[in-house]
Amino acid sequence: MSAADVSLIADQVYSCAGGQDRLADVYVPDGDGPFPAIIFLHGGGWRFGDRRLAPDLRRFFAESGFVMVSIDYRLSGEAIFPAAVIDTKTAIRWLRRHAADYNIDPERIGLWGSSAGGHLAAMAALSNAQEFTSDEWSDTSSAVAAVMDGYGPTDFLQIDQQKSGETLPGEDPESARLPPPGPSASPESLESLFVGGAIGELPERVEQANPVSQVTGKACPFLIMHGTYDAHVPVGQSRLLFDALSAAGSRARLVEVEGLGHGFLNRNDLDDAGPHPVTTFTSSAPDTPEQSEIRIFDTILQFFRQELTV
Repeated sequence: MSAADVSLIADQVYSCAGGQDRLADVYVPDGDGPFPAIIFLHGGGWRFGDRRLAPDLRRFFAESGFVMVSIDYRLSGEAIFPAAVIDTKTAIRWLRRHAADYNIDPERIGLWGSSAGGHLAAMAALSNAQEFTSDEWSDTSSAVAAVMDGYGPTDFLQIDQQKSGETLPGEDPESARLPPPGPSASPESLESLFVGGAIGELPERVEQANPVSQVTGKACPFLIMHGTYDAHVPVGQSRLLFDALSAAGSRARLVEVEGLGHGFLNRNDLDDAGPHPVTTFTSSAPDTPEQSEIRIFDTILQFFRQELTV
């Protein structure tokens, strides 16, 4: 199958939260199906971006037999936490309810997010069914079968202490275009704007917004990726989530990519120059990391094939 064999069904209304249509673009492969589905959640610090801030979803991974769905969610300038998490879980329920319309297997839905989108993917997957819900499609489950979290924040109050002034942007042009990171404790930080006030002054709300706080039991399988040169969200954030998932008995894999900074999943050409050196931790042997070289998008595809195909 090629990208030409993928149909785009654009501007689908999955929610009317806040009195406005919330839209999704759906990429459907040709064929009999039903297909597994992956909802993509864009980055942008919960403040910027829309459903088009994504890699080429025809190539990654509709042409490989997945229905790809990219959604808009409420940004923090419109509505603070938990609005974006609510929207994410609403989108899952909408997609499951309308699975037949898009030739989807409703039991094989995964999430893929980068940066703020990785945070939202983790929050939606880890929170219990009664949290962050709405009255839209309320009789439908928001459970998912797998999550790929790309460099998402996981514990806001630990970000500043994990940052290093020596961290470089690495070889990734996406990182080089970003402004220098400021302190997360600032009232003007993206984390503070997301929760509606300085994170140090809202500890209960921040804890509720932290994915690590949502790890209360065994979760669906997680693939977590993070660049070792990430100056905006330290790699320690992904280590916290990996450790929590491993301790809870969940299947999780943390892939630390040497030399990459923040935002690398936006790059369609990411693997064109060849594989990347990585250190991989697995929940079955968390104290025994393995070093290898991988193609990042191929690794993500293999993960979703393993977890979402039968």
